[in-house]
Amino acid sequence: MSGGHIGIVGAGIVGLALARRITMERPGTGVTVLEKEDRVAAHQTGHNSGVVHAGLYYRPGSLKATLCRRGVGLLRDYCAEHGLPYQEVGKVLVARDADDAARLDAIERTARANGVPGVRRLGPEGLRELEPHVRGVAGLHSPSTAVTDYAAVTEALAADVRAAGGSVRLSTPVIALRQNGDGVDVLTGDPRGERVRHRFDALIVCGGLHGDRLARLAGAPSDPRIVPFRGQYHELVPERRHLIRGLVYPVPDPRYPFLGVHLTRHVHGEVMAGPNAILATAREGYRIRDVLPRDLADTLTWPGFWHLARRHWTMGAREMAVSASRAVFAHEARKLVPEVRPADLRPAPAGVRAQALARDGRLLDDFAVDAHGRITLVRNAPSPAATSSLAIAEHLVATVLAD
Repeated sequence: MSGGHIGIVGAGIVGLALARRITMERPGTGVTVLEKEDRVAAHQTGHNSGVVHAGLYYRPGSLKATLCRRGVGLLRDYCAEHGLPYQEVGKVLVARDADDAARLDAIERTARANGVPGVRRLGPEGLRELEPHVRGVAGLHSPSTAVTDYAAVTEALAADVRAAGGSVRLSTPVIALRQNGDGVDVLTGDPRGERVRHRFDALIVCGGLHGDRLARLAGAPSDPRIVPFRGQYHELVPERRHLIRGLVYPVPDPRYPFLGVHLTRHVHGEVMAGPNAILATAREGYRIRDVLPRDLADTLTWPGFWHLARRHWTMGAREMAVSASRAVFAHEARKLVPEVRPADLRPAPAGVRAQALARDGRLLDDFAVDAHGRITLVRNAPSPAATSSLAIAEHLVATVLAD
């Protein structure tokens, strides 16, 4: 599609990366980004660990694997060109016992199949050499895994869009969508309470936590539903940051959908522990007291949630205990770094993950994009979506907007 006017809903990193890509590849095409918040990167993009994933876990051949590996290179180059922080601090998966060590074999094969550079196995001594305060029976090291500041990257993307003649409209929530044969009408609000009608030749929805609601406005099926999970973080106090040099993760347990507490060094020097994962009672519920009845009802009336809860209730109870107690949180961190004490941790801002959940209880794992007439819906963009954002944009322009 050349020329015309493309609308994008959502000014997170995926939406703005897409807007930038359109301005680069479709000169003369108008681009307008609509964002309900008063700033970009307000939700998932601005509330994550900042990790640039290398592609260790993702099924070879999946969109996740392909776009992650492509996205790493694009993001690294973009940060270099714009003077943004990008540090290859490296990541180590720590096997705490023989079962963990056996699972490292499959992860190593996956990483090599995905073309992750420099991956190597470590014994206990190699692990201590890399991370002196970490203890385990084995490890898998990914030296190219990096950290960045995704909010700063998103601000730069927004500046690129504006410089190319595109528009990023903040405080502009979408109220209604309607499409006909030759375009899409979008009704939005503004801070004064006025309603504004926008007309686009095509619309791409990158709605994150509200992606399913926007899909319903477009007349698309309600399956999958977004179920929000809050991830609680703690921060190591400054005098204990020396305990971690890079990124220290447990070996994922394939029985459970979430990773568990890990430790990550950020580009600004902080060392974060977390996140855990508990059901959020609001889609933007960054505090435990944040409750929105509509959001909670959307979760509790979705059959998929109850299928998931029946399968993983023990994990859910454990995650709630971790979230409720700093001592329990420290206990989880000590499984990787035995020297961590409760006094070493202080609360840090939480994030909320938009988990796409099918009616039958399946957690959507791969990126998912649906076309609904002239409206394209990014239905699922889980981690590593931030890492992959520039490659996701490239992919969408090549597929959705192909002439």
